[in-house]
Amino acid sequence: MSMSGPRGDDVVIAVDGPSGSGKSTTARGVARRLGLRYLDTGAMYRATTWALLRRGVDVDDPEAVAAAARDVRLDVGTDPDRPTIAADGVDVAGPIRGPEVTASVSAVSAVPAVRTLLVARQRELIGAGGIVVEGRDIGAVVAPDAELKVFLTAESAERAARRHAETGGAPEQVATTEADLARRDTLDSTRTTSPLAKAEDAVVVDTTHLGLEDVIDRIAALLAERRTEAGRTGAGTGAAGRDGAGRTGTARS
Repeated sequence: MSMSGPRGDDVVIAVDGPSGSGKSTTARGVARRLGLRYLDTGAMYRATTWALLRRGVDVDDPEAVAAAARDVRLDVGTDPDRPTIAADGVDVAGPIRGPEVTASVSAVSAVPAVRTLLVARQRELIGAGGIVVEGRDIGAVVAPDAELKVFLTAESAERAARRHAETGGAPEQVATTEADLARRDTLDSTRTTSPLAKAEDAVVVDTTHLGLEDVIDRIAALLAERRTEAGRTGAGTGAAGRDGAGRTGTARS
């Protein structure tokens, strides 16, 4: 199913949800299925966090974080077959998934100035559309006019098992992973600026007992339903941040 055509190039699909709900694999799969670009906004926060840690910035000092974040250069690739992320010219796709960044990213993400910088950058990358964007506040904040908003969720034990499988480790560490996810959920959902939240018009998809292809099928079907309904009513939905878009981009963030 290709999204090329009069109402394909401008589509924006927002995929939100907590860690371990399947956002990344699902969003990339949907982008591939529909011939769209893909943006992992969480990677942008992680890359910024990596850069600040590398510079020795105290991530628990909001003023220091805000000041340093302005000088971080992010290069973001939006090809779903090979998404890339670099900070200050360094490929950080691997390092940003490490424990040091994972332990610090919530603190950095909670700084309002950081979110303002990165949301502006994300809107630039979304541009005129043709993209699947995943994160924690896409439907509610970054792209409130997205044509389709999906909020993925899953039972906590399943989320922990998935995250543990991604990072590896001993079986007995699953409980530790689950506790860490609960900690991040609390931090992300209670922060003042752009907390983790479901947009009012988002469709909730529980992925606990669904395979990846099942979830992708569900989202593709939801988009087809929306477009069929829009065709009946003659309604259209615009993309957020219509500033132009490309496969890659560079910003001072």
